[in-house]
Amino acid sequence: MILAEMLSYPFLVRALVVGVLVSLCSALLGVSLVLKRYSMIGDGLSHVGFGALAVATAFNAAPLAVAVPVVIAAAFLLLRVSRSSAIKGDAAIAMISSGALAIGVIVISLTTGMNTDVSNYMFGSILALSSADARLSVALSAAVLLLFVLFYPRIFAVTFDETFAKATGTRAGLYNMLIALLTAVTVVLGMRMMGALLISSLIIFPPLSAMRVCRNFRAVVLTSAVTAVICFVLGMAASYAWEIPSGPAVVAVNIVAFGAFALAGRLKRVSNIH
Repeated sequence: MILAEMLSYPFLVRALVVGVLVSLCSALLGVSLVLKRYSMIGDGLSHVGFGALAVATAFNAAPLAVAVPVVIAAAFLLLRVSRSSAIKGDAAIAMISSGALAIGVIVISLTTGMNTDVSNYMFGSILALSSADARLSVALSAAVLLLFVLFYPRIFAVTFDETFAKATGTRAGLYNMLIALLTAVTVVLGMRMMGALLISSLIIFPPLSAMRVCRNFRAVVLTSAVTAVICFVLGMAASYAWEIPSGPAVVAVNIVAFGAFALAGRLKRVSNIH
């Protein structure tokens, strides 16, 4: 069996453990981001993360130690800027992400050049995940999942009806910042696996797939989480079996899953009509 064969390699075990946890975090947060029409924040933050990782690589600094705080700061900045009347959410994401990407490329070109490490951050690589990175990734993923579960009722409230949540005394701004914080950490962790160009797919596809067949928030969250994990494992198995890059393989499986969910949702609606 392919999965049993994969588990005989330590680097693939690390990749699977971290990938499953990051997929879970991405899917859970993705539901809120999609419903709040902020789904492209993952793409924007991944470009910021690439810029931070590129600068860290150029100056021989610890990549994750540099990228995590920078991307968190960018997430908070995106929230603040998008609330202003002058620049709305999608424009703010495009402005900050393209600026960070440009800075990263300029720093690389002036220092180390486009080496293997930088390419791994852009396109993802399971081989890039060291034991130390894996331990840090597991710890941070566990923290993200714990915070999501602890504050699930508040996250649900600000996702579904922020105005009503404010009226009932919920500090919507604080919980929006929490969502941004958790998303920033998840994006940085996922970049090693998926790359800056593909990490947003982990945030977008599972929730959209779940929304094809589920109608309440809890069902969407649970279905999204299960779908994300299954798609990631199948994508990694396909990557191993056919010797294709892991990031694109995971995205391809997610696309197939979305098609299957869309078909199931259509059939369900047709059966309800009749």
